[in-house]
Amino acid sequence: MLKNYFKTAVRSLARNKMFTIVNIAGLAIGLACCMLIAVFVYDELSYDKYTDNPGQLYRVQLGVLGNGNEEVYPNVDVAVGAGMKDAFPEIEAYTRVMSRRESYVQYKDKQFKETGITFADSNFLQMFSIPVIDGDGATALRDPNSIVITRPFAQKYFGNQEPVGKLLSFNTGQVLKVTGIINEIPANSHFHFDAIVSLSSFPERHPTWSNIGYYTYLRLKKGTNPAALQARFPQLVEKYVVPEISNDMGITLAEAQKSANTFKFTLFPVTDIHLHSNTKYEIEANGDINYVYIFGALAIFILLLACVNFTNLSTAGAAKRAREVGIRKVMGSAQKQLVAQFLTESTLVAFSAMLLSLGIVALILPFFNQVAGKHISFSFFIQLPVLASLLLLCIVVGVLAGIYPAFFISAFQPIKVLKAASAQGSGRKNMLRSSLVVFQFFVSTALIISTILVYRQLHFMQDKKVGYDKEQVLVLPDARLLGGNQDAFEQQLLKDNHVLRASISRGVPATGVMNGTEIYGHDDATGINSKEIHSNIYNVDYDYIPTLGMQMVQGRNFSRDFGTDSFGVIINEAAVRSLGWTNANAVGKTIVRSGQHKFKVIGVVADFHYASVKEKIAPLMLLPGNNYGGLILKIKTTGIPGFLASLKNKWNAFSPAGPLAYYFLDDKFAALYVSEQRTGQIFTSFAIIAIVIASLGLFGLAAFITGQRTKEIGIRKVLGASVLQVLVLVTKEFVLLVGIACLIAIPVTWWAMSAWLQNFAYRAAIAWWIFAAAGVMAIVIALFTVSSQAIKAALANPVNSLKAE
Repeated sequence: MLKNYFKTAVRSLARNKMFTIVNIAGLAIGLACCMLIAVFVYDELSYDKYTDNPGQLYRVQLGVLGNGNEEVYPNVDVAVGAGMKDAFPEIEAYTRVMSRRESYVQYKDKQFKETGITFADSNFLQMFSIPVIDGDGATALRDPNSIVITRPFAQKYFGNQEPVGKLLSFNTGQVLKVTGIINEIPANSHFHFDAIVSLSSFPERHPTWSNIGYYTYLRLKKGTNPAALQARFPQLVEKYVVPEISNDMGITLAEAQKSANTFKFTLFPVTDIHLHSNTKYEIEANGDINYVYIFGALAIFILLLACVNFTNLSTAGAAKRAREVGIRKVMGSAQKQLVAQFLTESTLVAFSAMLLSLGIVALILPFFNQVAGKHISFSFFIQLPVLASLLLLCIVVGVLAGIYPAFFISAFQPIKVLKAASAQGSGRKNMLRSSLVVFQFFVSTALIISTILVYRQLHFMQDKKVGYDKEQVLVLPDARLLGGNQDAFEQQLLKDNHVLRASISRGVPATGVMNGTEIYGHDDATGINSKEIHSNIYNVDYDYIPTLGMQMVQGRNFSRDFGTDSFGVIINEAAVRSLGWTNANAVGKTIVRSGQHKFKVIGVVADFHYASVKEKIAPLMLLPGNNYGGLILKIKTTGIPGFLASLKNKWNAFSPAGPLAYYFLDDKFAALYVSEQRTGQIFTSFAIIAIVIASLGLFGLAAFITGQRTKEIGIRKVLGASVLQVLVLVTKEFVLLVGIACLIAIPVTWWAMSAWLQNFAYRAAIAWWIFAAAGVMAIVIALFTVSSQAIKAALANPVNSLKAE
């Protein structure tokens, strides 16, 4: 029986080649999208679950209330880990990680700039279940000046030599001994390092609690309630943080207690970091659970579109099967046998589509990896468990897509269909078909609108005036390698007519390189401190503001003519507002920072976006001195290649400790929006896919309907109907349905995208023309899809059409 079902299904599909091709193509595209996004979601949800007992691992975070909101830091001070373990027996162990941005590492004649080096406690490898493939994992990070490196890192420096025991030189003067080799840290981890240096290589610091800098992880004992443990953390703030604040700020313990009330230590599950933590100070950029939800929903919608195509075309083509069903019923076939026959056909289509979808996945997987930032191999899809899941999905999709057509077609009354009564004319059936078309173009139109809004927001952020001149600004981040020659190098560059201005500073907008502290506004007359706020710090020189083209709104810039400027400070407008001052009265006031350092405000600089435009501008202080490490150049727009070659020669002439490195500030600024660019690319891809699937269905439906109306069109043409009138006759129903889809999509997408835009402190307006443009685009696509069949019907010879009927 099953063999007969299969043979009949193959013959039926072969007879209706166009419908079969459209169905298989639509389902294949939908399944390919579903497969790719499913593996993306699986990968995102698997982060940090490779460790032993991942549910017991937590990161200690610090929340600081200030500036009208809570600033969350994923790292805490040096003493927090050990202090918590000593205070609470529920904590089994702790480990700390201190990131290092970049280093120049050398072995013999090989020297490279490394950005993936970190410092960690000796138990870090055990805490995160990272196996050591050469060396002893228990002791590899125990001794000072020891380093554990990954296999690719070892290959780069040592080739095929045995790495363990070799010495690596750092530009800081450190010489580190390789004590262990590990494989690369798993891709689904919230941190990735190429080398790990023993934290004991640093001199022992005073055990403080009120600062940040160390990513601190705790392993709790089994059965520990993290919420109950966290509720006891305020006692540590009382014991350790309050005295520190009192000492640092020169205030009484009572005043310090008020400040300490703004400190809050919390526990954050390690397995939630990647998708649920997105602070400014993460070890590396994390994902976002909202995007997992969005892309998961999109995958389901895309798959539904493909299933809708199948259902729509199958029910639309039912008339061609009407006589077949009538004869089968007269010959004794039961309805359940007919249902089984049609479900066999739909499952066969689904299986064929699944095979084609695997080919599509193999073809577009490199592009998908590039857009999604993943490293998924096609071999993942041909593992036995995955293939079994795909086979099950194939059966489910086949049944779901074919269940309604199967019951619909098998329910035909044999007497009616054998008398040639129409199997199509039911208004209820036409209503279903129309609803499915509306659904398809609702999704397509919503994706078009979303894509336009995502790119509009992206361009808004990139084109927004940021408060400084980021064009033709060249940054040398490694000027520290010049040692004491940074000033001499700067002066030599200023003699070059390509260099307009220069400034020595590590604080460069869009890089995230800055310090921070708690500050008070201080009234010298009364000795009273105003409210405490958190301020970021840029250490700058006299030429910083003019080099970057920033604007002073009050007061003046630092000047060599004023010796007291070493105790002066320039603050931004956000700091003025947070301190409760005005631009007009801020100059001359006193600011107190941690350590009881007092500074006189000599100027107010206009707010500028020193971080991403996604974030609200936070308070910032510009302090003179302690600025060495980076060099900022404002250069001319002409002759850049020649200037860069000259710059390299001048750099080498000073015999620095490493090679020249540079970047253009506008490139660094653009890099802040990689996530939004990726989102835009994904939305664009899905919009195109949805349109293709919907258009395939519309094409098949138009072909069927024009075929059904061949006689009607022939008669109309004989009676004098023009080609244009016939085109309007065929297309008006589809245009109406697409118009309804647009009307539904507009409010739904407006609501969804308004919610998405709330993630940005500064956002583009949602203009009415976006919805109008998307609607017009959807209608044009529908007209283009239908027009080929409509024109074919309109141009057909009516004599031939009537003879065929």
